Amino acid sequence: MKIVYNNEEKEINKGTSILEAFKEEIRNSEYPVIGAMFDNEYQRLDYKLEEEGEVSLISINSKEGINIYSRTLIYIMAMAFDRVYPELKIKVNYQLQNSMFCTIDNVNVENTILDNVEKEMHNIVQNNYPIIKKSLSRKEAEEFYKENDTSRGRLQLDLEENQFIDLYYCDNYFNYLYENIAINTGIIGKFDLVKYDRGFLLRYPSKEDPLNLQKYKSGKKLLWALNEYNDIHQILDVSAVYKLNNIIENGDIKHLIMLEEALHEKKIAGIADKIAENKNIKMILIAGPSSSGKTTFAQRLGLQLKINGLKPVTISVDNYFVERKDNPKNEKGEYDFESIYAIDLDLFNRDLTALLNGETIQCPEFDFSVGTKRYKGKTMHLNDDEVLVIEGIHCLNDKLTAQIDKKQKYKIYISDLTVLNMDRLNRISTTDTRLVRRIVRDYQFRTYSAEHTLKTWPNVNRGEQQNIFPFQEEADSIFNTSLVYELAALKNVAVELLRKITPEKKEYAEAQRLINILKYFKPIPSEYIPANSLLKEFLGGGYFVY
Repeated sequence: MKIVYNNEEKEINKGTSILEAFKEEIRNSEYPVIGAMFDNEYQRLDYKLEEEGEVSLISINSKEGINIYSRTLIYIMAMAFDRVYPELKIKVNYQLQNSMFCTIDNVNVENTILDNVEKEMHNIVQNNYPIIKKSLSRKEAEEFYKENDTSRGRLQLDLEENQFIDLYYCDNYFNYLYENIAINTGIIGKFDLVKYDRGFLLRYPSKEDPLNLQKYKSGKKLLWALNEYNDIHQILDVSAVYKLNNIIENGDIKHLIMLEEALHEKKIAGIADKIAENKNIKMILIAGPSSSGKTTFAQRLGLQLKINGLKPVTISVDNYFVERKDNPKNEKGEYDFESIYAIDLDLFNRDLTALLNGETIQCPEFDFSVGTKRYKGKTMHLNDDEVLVIEGIHCLNDKLTAQIDKKQKYKIYISDLTVLNMDRLNRISTTDTRLVRRIVRDYQFRTYSAEHTLKTWPNVNRGEQQNIFPFQEEADSIFNTSLVYELAALKNVAVELLRKITPEKKEYAEAQRLINILKYFKPIPSEYIPANSLLKEFLGGGYFVY
C-alpha cells in the first residue's frame, strides 16, 4: 500500500511498523527520531500501518519530541527507583525550566540516593531495553490490579468508557504514562539528577539544544509559589485527579470551590496590603502568559486597593507603539509587535515620570489601522491617593520603565500554575491548562474556533518564552491563578469544541491529546462557579467587564 511522507508516495507492506518502513529516514535524521504522526494523530514508532495515509516523523528538536523525551525519562527514573529503592515513593510535581521538580515522600533527599538512581538510569539507557505498550481488557485489568497492589495507571480503570487499559512494560517493570513515550530506553541521551530545595530536579535538554544540558537558572520565587499551593492542596487532600473526582461524586465540590475562591481572595488581599503599606509605590506592573486571568486579577486587585484607600488608574502600553515605519521586524521580515522595541520607550517613560511628578500629560491613542499615534485632547493627572496600574507582556522587564525609580514600582507575575496531577508520575502541564482556558475563552468572547486557537498557540508560546518567562523572577509577588477544579468546570465546553476538529486538520493531534486528558475529569456545572471567580473570564457570566 502507499504511504505519503514528505509529499512523496512510498510503497510498503500492510502491517509494517513506522520504524521498519522509515528506518533509513530515521537513521539519517539530524536529530534522534522519537515518535511519529500518522494522519494527524500522535503514534509510537512501533505503530503498525494497516491503511494508507500520511506519516511524519517526530525528532527531539521539536516541542512534541522533547515532551516524549521527558516522559520517557520520567518512566526510566521511576524504573530505576523501583530497582534501587523500591520502598521509596517518588512524585513528579511540576516543570521548572527543562527540568521536573520531584520529591520523595517522607524522605530528605540525599546525594547518595540520587547518585545511585542516576547510575541505574544510565544502566537502563545503555541496555536499550524495549518499552512495550500492552492493552488489557477491563476484565484482564481488574484481575491484574487484584494481583498487584499498585496504583500505577489505575485511573484508566476508573473511567468506564475505557474498554482497554494500557500499561508500558520494560524488563519486568510496568508503569503508565498518559501520553506516548519512546519504544526503547536507548533513545535517551543527556540527563541528570540534582538535589534542589526539598526534592530534586530531573534535568533534560531543550528542543533548541536537544543534545546538551543547559546551565540551570534558579527559579526560587516560582518554586516557592508552586510549593505553597502544593502544600495547601496536600492538606485539602486534592492533589490528584481521582481525589478531585471523589469530591465531585461525594457532593462536596461546592465546598471545595468556596475554599479555592477564598484562597484567591486572601492572596489578592495580601498583595494589596503590601502595596498599601509601602508609601513609595506609585506604579503596579502586571505581567503573565496568555490566559492567566490578568483582566480579572487586575480588577479584583483594584477592589482590594480601594479598601486600603488607594485608587487604581490604568494606562495602556498599547497606545505607546512606535510609528509603524520604526517597528522592528522578525527574521521573516514581518513586523514584530511583541518586541519591547515596538514600544516608544522614551515617550512612555517621559509620560510616566511626568505623572509621578504630579504633572498633567497629553494621552496618545494609537491608530492601528495606519500605525501612528494620535492626540485627541485626552489628558491624565495622577492624584496623591491614586496608583498607576500597567498590564502587559513587558511589565517585568525593567527596560519598559527604565527611567522610573525601582522604589516606586511593584511588579506582579501571574500565571495558572496548576499543582493538580493525574497521579504520581503524570503531571498536568500548566501550559495545557492555560490552553484549555484559551480555547473556551476564544470561543465565548471572540468567536474563534478551537482549531484557530490551536493553530496560533505556538506563536503565543514563542512570545511568552522570549518576553515573559525570562523575567518572572523579577516580580515582587507571584500570584497563582490556578483553581484545582478548573479543568472539571471547563471540560464540557472544551471537549465539545475540540471534537469539531476533524482528522484531516493538522490540529487534530493536539485536539485528541487534550481530549484524552480531559476525559478523566468528572464535569462540574458552570452555575457552581461564583460570579466573581477568575474562571468566569473564560466561561462568561461573571461580574467583571472583559
